Amino acid sequence: MTSKSSRCEIIEELRLKYPLKWLLTLAEVSRAGYYKWRKKLYHPNSHVLQEKILEDHIMAIHRLHPYFGYLRMTVALKREGLHVNHKRVYRLMKKLGIRSMIRKKRRYFGKQASVVHPNRLERQFHAEAPLRKLVTDITYIRVGERFMYLSVIQDLYNNEIVAWHLSERNDLLLVTKTIDILSEKVDLTGVLLHSDQGFQYTSKPFNSKLTRLGIIGSHSRRGNCYDNACIESFFSHLKTEKIYLTNLPSVSELDKAIQEYVAFYNYERFQKKLNDRSPVEYRETVAA
Repeated sequence: MTSKSSRCEIIEELRLKYPLKWLLTLAEVSRAGYYKWRKKLYHPNSHVLQEKILEDHIMAIHRLHPYFGYLRMTVALKREGLHVNHKRVYRLMKKLGIRSMIRKKRRYFGKQASVVHPNRLERQFHAEAPLRKLVTDITYIRVGERFMYLSVIQDLYNNEIVAWHLSERNDLLLVTKTIDILSEKVDLTGVLLHSDQGFQYTSKPFNSKLTRLGIIGSHSRRGNCYDNACIESFFSHLKTEKIYLTNLPSVSELDKAIQEYVAFYNYERFQKKLNDRSPVEYRETVAA
């Protein structure tokens, strides 16, 4: 049988067209039960209001950060002044049909052994000259019903994005292509390249390419995102300032949006760390 709440909703919709007594009888709902339901609907108690407020906040945060699970969602709510138990957040996210969409790091299971470098960067997120210390990573971006993967290389001297590549596959070719784009423009001999321990970055073919180009490898400690915080910060800016604010019905539109944002980020977006200059402006000013 249809739930009592659903039957009351039907009565509410039809009560202006048909006699209430007749609707109550037909739906097998008592008059007292109907008015009790109606009171909750139009005069909700504080608990119901609080649930609605929490749901609205959760949905708003999810739209900005679809990769948040219930634990990170709990922290995000806390930062907005809403101190909620993580079990309650889990229940509400389940009720709203929200799941985190995270990029899972896959281990490299090929025949070649993994290559893991020491953390040579050691969170020293500054460089004395351009193209001395580079960081790289991959993020996912949703387009319609599928995901695209963006590989980026950033120069820690001025936070400039010096190379990027977009692909529908999160594979070895994605990261090697990004390296090739940069190596075709500049000599990378002696340059430090830092990444996480994703399967691409620890694969033997990738590290053989680094050796051929004279690049010095560096890896974050496993499971520690703060070891590569600068590039994570760029991805956050890209998504909140461009991707989530733009309609991206196709891969070509996504590619165009990334081109526009990288140009804006490099040439126009001033940063406090750079004395309120953009990355390119800072590099050119210091060079002058």
